[in-house]
Formats: sequence, structure tokens, C-alpha cells
Amino acid sequence: MNSNKFRLDLTIILVLILLGIVSSFTLYELQPTLSGIAAQTQYMPRQIMWYIVGAVVIAVMMLIDYDRLRQLVWIFYGIGMVMLLMLFFRFPSAIINTANGATSWFILPGIGSMQPSEFVKVFVVIALAHVIMSHNEKNTIRTNKSDLFLLGKLLAVALPPMLLVASQPDLGGFLVLAAILGATILVSGISWRLLSMILGIILGVAVFVAILSYIFPDQIGSFLQETIFKHVESRFLGWLYPEKYPDSSYQYRLGLMAIGSGILFGKGASNFEVSIPERHTDYIFSAVAEQFGFIGSALVLFLFFILIYRMIQVGLESNEPFGSYLAAGFIGMFTYQIFQNIGMSVGLVPITGLPLPFLSYGGSSTLAYMIAIGIVLNIHSRTRTFMFETQK
Repeated sequence: MNSNKFRLDLTIILVLILLGIVSSFTLYELQPTLSGIAAQTQYMPRQIMWYIVGAVVIAVMMLIDYDRLRQLVWIFYGIGMVMLLMLFFRFPSAIINTANGATSWFILPGIGSMQPSEFVKVFVVIALAHVIMSHNEKNTIRTNKSDLFLLGKLLAVALPPMLLVASQPDLGGFLVLAAILGATILVSGISWRLLSMILGIILGVAVFVAILSYIFPDQIGSFLQETIFKHVESRFLGWLYPEKYPDSSYQYRLGLMAIGSGILFGKGASNFEVSIPERHTDYIFSAVAEQFGFIGSALVLFLFFILIYRMIQVGLESNEPFGSYLAAGFIGMFTYQIFQNIGMSVGLVPITGLPLPFLSYGGSSTLAYMIAIGIVLNIHSRTRTFMFETQK
């Protein structure tokens, strides 16, 4: 006997509501501290609007069987690639926007800015899950040859959007797509021996590059200055040697100052003494920490932990492998972005322009996250439990 009634994951929904409240409140309190162009937009009401639109998107996603995404996967993927190619060729130039040295946005009349790479992340998750599912359906007997073939197909799907995002340049978006690719590879069924060999090669290359950077810092720096990643060197050096490179470490030092000044219980609501650029987007965690200290920051981290934990459970409990592959991709996406954003705020990793999911202001990012959560909720709602079901 099975339970066929509609199932809703109330834990995930409650976490989203609480994160939405934290986001809206923090943006409201930050508004008077913003200056320049940022001060011209009322972020709190717009964020609430995006949350409402996102809730509608989730409701729509819940009405469609997630397995039908396989029928539309290449349409979504094609749309994403076309948008990225439009940014790459700067065409049509009237709607292309460049900010902070990155050409990553469309300006849509009456709507505002849209960042295609946020939606491409979701499209890539769906495409990779479909490729794994199709391959495993056709190759029931696993061999090294079939595993290499699957790995090649996954790279063929993921690398084009990764390279186009990197060319904007958007290192943060590139790394998120890499995390999605890594997470889906781990659950694809490719043998661990092959994965270990690949990981060893990657680590070896990384160590080799690190040694070269240490022995020939000037030459490596000069090489980077001639590439689209010339900003990476300054951010990395600013992270390693903040006193030696004060300009490159400006946000880094201010972020640590704001978080540290919150101490245990924080300074209280709207009590901001440290002004940080892009605080309503990339550095919103520092605003939470300054107002509410370690206790408030820990509660936010706990909410993210519960969200990821529930997503893992949904993936493990899914009756369909396709649902598990989708969940794994979204877990990789959220986990990396949360780690990277909070990690750069507290000085664990170099700075990259990544928003904190559901907290940072942003229409494109919020809608993309809502679509991802809608798919996860869909997977949960269509997972059936059977009486006397044996554990796998």
C-alpha cells in the first residue's frame, strides 16, 4: 500500500519564509546606509515582490511532474546558451549592460536587469541529470569505457556555458557551474577508481600551478594581466596579504571589521558603523553579523544547514533516479554558493561576486533559486512511500 496524497515539505517552506524575513528586514535596515546609485532603489519592497513572484513560480512548478522536464531539457539549455552568446557578442548592444568590469546582464525595459547565468545554472542541472539518466538507461552494465563516455558527455554539456560565463568575466558563476558538474558526477555511477584518478590529476595540476605561482609570482601575475582573469590576481593577493595590498583588500578588511564588531549579540537593529560596498548583495551576511552578532549569524547558518539537509533527504528518498540526480545538482549549487559567500565574508576564501541565496538582493538570483526549490519540492511531493518497503 502506498500514500498517494499530495506531500508538501513544510520544513523547506518554513526555512524559505524565515530567510525571506531576515532578507527583507536586513535590506530595510541597510537602505539608509546606501549611497550613490544603490540609494536610488528601494530594495526591501522589491525583494518582497520577487519573493511573491518566486512563490507563484514554486506553485506552478509543483503542478508539473518534474519528469516532464526531460522532454523540454534541450529547449531550456538552448535558451540559456543563446542568452550567454548574446552577452558574449554584445548583441543587441541596446540591452547589454556592463557593471564592475563584467558583461553579465540584460536591461529589459519595464523590468530592470536580468542575469542569464543565474537561470543557466538551473538549466545545466536539468541537462546533466537528463544526460546521466539517459546514459544509465542504455548502459545497464557498467564498464570503464561507458563511464568515460558518460564523463565526456557531461563535460560536453557543462563546459560551453562554463566557458561563456568565465568570458564575461564571472569567476563566481564559473565556479558554481563547476560545483554543479562535480556534484552530478559524484552521483552519476561513474566508478570511484576512475573518479579518484581524475581527482588526482586535478590536484596535481593545482599543486603545480601553486608552486609556479610561488616561484615565479611576477611572471604568473603578468600572464594573468593579459587574460580576462586579471582581476583574480589582485583579489587573491589582497586576501593573502591585506596589509600589503590595501586597495585590493578593501572589502575584505571592512567585512571582517563589521563581523568582528558584532561580537556575541550584535550592536542591535540598524546600528551600522562600518560601510561596505555592495552590502545589500554580496556582503549581506556582514550586515546580519554586525546587527545580531555571533548568535544571529549562527541562526542564519542553521537555517541554511536545515535547507541543505532536507534537500539531501529528498534526493535520497526519491523513487526515481532522475529526481536524485536533480537534487544532487541543486545541492551542489546551493552548498557552494553558501560556502563561498559566507567564506569570503569571514576571510576564509578570496572574494568572488556571488550572492547569498535567499538573503542577498537580486531578482534573477531569487527567481532562479525559487525554480530550483520548486523542482526539489516537486520531487518530494511525487515520492511515494510503501508499507513494508525494504531499505535500499
